[in-house]
Amino acid sequence: MGWIIVLGMAALAWLVLWKLAKVPRMSWELIGAALLLGLAGYALQGNPGLAGTPVKPRSQAAEVDTALVEQRKAMMGRFGTEAQWLDTADTFGRLGSTRDAVTVMRGGVKEHPRSADLWVGLGNALVNHGDGMMSPAAQFAFQRAAQLSPEHPGPPFFMGLALAQSGQLDKAVVLWEELLAKTPPEAPWRADLEMRLNALRGQMSGARAP
Repeated sequence: MGWIIVLGMAALAWLVLWKLAKVPRMSWELIGAALLLGLAGYALQGNPGLAGTPVKPRSQAAEVDTALVEQRKAMMGRFGTEAQWLDTADTFGRLGSTRDAVTVMRGGVKEHPRSADLWVGLGNALVNHGDGMMSPAAQFAFQRAAQLSPEHPGPPFFMGLALAQSGQLDKAVVLWEELLAKTPPEAPWRADLEMRLNALRGQMSGARAP
């Protein structure tokens, strides 16, 4: 009975990713490998006779923010090969599979090592997998993106966001102030950047108040 349930869940996951999430064809092999790896792990360690143990939900920081997804698309585009990699990672993030999102983005930067967009995507995936904390690997990914494309708004914006989530508000403010200074008035992300920057400044002022 346990195997029937596991196989049914694997088939359902594949159907959701294929039909509803519209994962690009280039990612089918990766998803299939992930499902087969999960089944192999169950075969080695699974024991359906054991009593169930509730699993604590991941913190809010690991969930995908749809507003940030739209901001990412505004900065880095909605179409093309790079967008397909990023959308696939977003899909895994929405399903709570942050480790798989990291795996997808690592595959992306391996195939396109000079893509600033994909390095930003890897940084975001690592931050989400770390419950919103900036890890050395995530910081390296953002810095690599900035080196590849110094004028790209994505690296400083998302690196600043990760720093703010990690409690490094002063560093985030510096990054965002520099980004705002060179952002054209007509840029679609400028209003959101200004709002987030003002919120950070207010948060810092409140923290300094007695």
